[in-house]
Amino acid sequence: MTATTPAPQPNSSLVRALVKEARPKQWAKNVLVFAAPGAAGVLDNGDFLVPTIAMFVSFCMVASGGYFWNDLLDVDQDRNHPTKRFRPIASGAIPLNVARLTGTVMLLGGVAVALLASWKACVAAAAYVALTASYSAVLKHIAVVDLIAVAAFFVLRAIGGAVAADVPMSTWFLLTTSFASLFIVSGKRFAELREVGDDAQTRATLDQYTLRYLRDVVSISLAAAMVSYCIWAFDTKEIAGTTWPFYELSIVPMATALLRYLLILEQGHGSAPEEIFLADRTMQVLGVVWAVVFGLGVYVS
Repeated sequence: MTATTPAPQPNSSLVRALVKEARPKQWAKNVLVFAAPGAAGVLDNGDFLVPTIAMFVSFCMVASGGYFWNDLLDVDQDRNHPTKRFRPIASGAIPLNVARLTGTVMLLGGVAVALLASWKACVAAAAYVALTASYSAVLKHIAVVDLIAVAAFFVLRAIGGAVAADVPMSTWFLLTTSFASLFIVSGKRFAELREVGDDAQTRATLDQYTLRYLRDVVSISLAAAMVSYCIWAFDTKEIAGTTWPFYELSIVPMATALLRYLLILEQGHGSAPEEIFLADRTMQVLGVVWAVVFGLGVYVS
């Protein structure tokens, strides 16, 4: 008796396209929601961990909903882009009406999930949705403002984690997050501009930048991020009242990771930061070392 292969479900290709458009690899960015609760040393308590996880799920949903709507508004441009033309919406794998419905459901659903954490978390998620709408419609068309807006998405993730767990955030923590985010975002634009060259019109505002300008922004934001982190590390140690050197030792893997990312940018990569973090073993090791050293500062002291 000959075995037969089950016939594929008629909508299986659409489901795969929807999952791809949601960009689950990008969800790695949402680990930022654990930064403030982790630094406060409360993630070993379920009363703080559960709302933080809810906030993580919320940001995964609203971020994916934002990708749907951003690609819907950029569909004509993406069809002329060397790589983005293969995205599910631009390629036609997802009908436009299905994309609109899915994006809207994910945005509203994400805000609802945040409400499970707290009303403040819900406000943070709603602010993310508002920024997404502003960015997709207007801000991405304004040079420099687009860089700040994308960096703000990262900062909102960090703030969302703090308000979900109801833990305080220091000024230096926010500055570190802000400048590190700007470093990654400007590095992404730098890599994109070098990649597309004369076809810079394939992305809004990209043709308004120069490689020299973006390199300057990368350098300035990197320096500011490193200084802010150093001050935050020493400030956190002073607040903790510990004599253990773990907080200041965490500066070493953090600074090394930032400098390695700069090297990767100079080598011609960086247009997809999440791919770098998922593929570069050295970056992953540095991330683990930083987490262990900083964690020792939080829990040993």
